[in-house]
Amino acid sequence: MKILILGAGQVGSSAAYHLSREEANEVTVVDRRSDVLRELQDRLDIRTVVGHAAYPEVLKRAGANDADIVVALTDSDETNMIACQVAYTLFHTPTKIARIRSADYMNAKDLFTQDAIPLDVRISPEQLVCEYVEQLILYPGASQVLDFADGRVRLVGARADRDGLLVGQRIATLKEHIPNSEARIAAIYRKGKSIPPDGDTVIQEGDGVFFIADRKDIRVFMSEMRRLEDPVRRVVIAGGGNIGVRLALALEQTNQVKIIERDPKRARHISERLNKAIVLVGDAADEELLLEENIDNVDVFCGLTNSEEANILSCMLAKRLGANKVMALINRASYVDLVEASTIDVAISPQQVTIGSLLAHVRRGDVVKVHSLRRGAAEAIEAIAHGTEDESRVVGRKLEDIDLPKGASIVALVRNGQVIIAHHDTVIETDDHVILFLTDRRKIENLENLFQVGVSFV
Repeated sequence: MKILILGAGQVGSSAAYHLSREEANEVTVVDRRSDVLRELQDRLDIRTVVGHAAYPEVLKRAGANDADIVVALTDSDETNMIACQVAYTLFHTPTKIARIRSADYMNAKDLFTQDAIPLDVRISPEQLVCEYVEQLILYPGASQVLDFADGRVRLVGARADRDGLLVGQRIATLKEHIPNSEARIAAIYRKGKSIPPDGDTVIQEGDGVFFIADRKDIRVFMSEMRRLEDPVRRVVIAGGGNIGVRLALALEQTNQVKIIERDPKRARHISERLNKAIVLVGDAADEELLLEENIDNVDVFCGLTNSEEANILSCMLAKRLGANKVMALINRASYVDLVEASTIDVAISPQQVTIGSLLAHVRRGDVVKVHSLRRGAAEAIEAIAHGTEDESRVVGRKLEDIDLPKGASIVALVRNGQVIIAHHDTVIETDDHVILFLTDRRKIENLENLFQVGVSFV
């Protein structure tokens, strides 16, 4: 697949890294900064073109004539939209994906159609990060909460602690603990390595456990991994940028929310947009300010400024002063593991949150959703099974009879709106939404092949 990425910023570079690692993809990156492209080309097997992302001549040089997908990820919404318009009008590019930061554009009705601005997919990293943090606040104690099948089923990552009911016991005893509900442990990570879970596997303290369940059952299964935490009430957000304001708007009706913003003009502007949240002018790394705001009574402190160093420092200070949980927005992948090993509870990577939205559109087969996990080493995928038993490698077959690649497992199905937790004798039917966990994303091509139907299927 020929993929044209416009913009070599943090999101664009991350997309190039993930997409170029798959042998089936030919990736070309366009940016005006030759030094950035040179550094990117030294690390990745990609083509690069220097120039303005929306200029027809630049797109032609980049290979838009025969590109399968254009992914516009520059920092300018207008550039991204015009680039997709040019790709559609002049080069008839089949799939056009654009990063749109402005909520005004995202919410505009009838703007993104084939007769207006022909975007097939709109991606807002700010909105995705906001939704990601919302889920973590909704489920205290979780390190990741991922939706599938329009939210009917969720994959939750949590670190097992000594207060978890299942810790120190075999996975098979889960049914005894909760006889009237079902969940499936999809993966276990112990000391950074994946351990294939089966009924005899014993959950140990400190294990990173991913489990999948119907959304109504998430909390009861969280209690199997760790002591249930009280619901979040008080939230402090450091940074009044797009992400901070979106999060405050989403939380202010159900939580006590405060935003700390350094710029007085910006603080005044966002205070007019918010209804209940309190906006404070100051430095989130100011110890005196945090003490004045009773940081020791705060349930969650979120460092969401544009500076990852400021986010890390303010979170570390808030934690030391008594904040129950701290989350930091961090762009550099190399920082994420370092800070999560220290006092910071959750490191939020915008690139990691965003990349799944792109991967869902480059996967072969009918893939609805992709979540990138473990810094891109693993993936959780929702795919739709099509065809008959003669045309499909999965339809009409029990799970134990499907030739899954090593490290892959089918963990749940959604059939006619009903969540079915997968067992060895579960049979897949056509149009089932199949949720899979893949601990080694290098096997993704083998997995894709399973969900492609024969040539007779229309």
